[in-house]
Amino acid sequence: MFELQHLDPDAYRRQTRKSSLIVIVIFAVVAMALASLSVAVFGEPGGNNFRWNLGGVLAGVVVTVALVRFKLWHQPWMASAVYGWQLKRHLMRITNVQHQVEARVAAGDRDAMKLLRFYHLGLEHMHRLEGNLTALHELLLESEALKRKLVEHGISTDQTRLDPAWLESVKRACSH
Repeated sequence: MFELQHLDPDAYRRQTRKSSLIVIVIFAVVAMALASLSVAVFGEPGGNNFRWNLGGVLAGVVVTVALVRFKLWHQPWMASAVYGWQLKRHLMRITNVQHQVEARVAAGDRDAMKLLRFYHLGLEHMHRLEGNLTALHELLLESEALKRKLVEHGISTDQTRLDPAWLESVKRACSH
């Protein structure tokens, strides 16, 4: 179950910039080393070694992705970037069925209302973290209408945890 965390937007942006810079430097070093190695091993002196350079860079991408996913992912300095990635991933899962969610909310489905409220809170949180105040203002208008509907149905407006069952409930209801 994914839960929204209270993070300081300035600290979040500072930490994600730092982790991004570290990953970029790792990629640059690994890609350059692998490109040089592939040219040295397979290349022709004075010849066109573009394919060996490209192969080294592509291998650098693969190695960097593997390093990030299997070694760096759990490092404390990556926590903000990992949280941001997970938040966006969960929001995208809801975005992919947005029309179904909204149809179920219109039909009075309580799980869909909770899911849409989590979505609104998650988007609001993401916009605040990333400093996107324009998108935040537009979202708040839509969010207030749903908030009133939740109150009318006696549902808590504090939906900071994503229950996967809500998503499944909406998908199941729309498949019938």
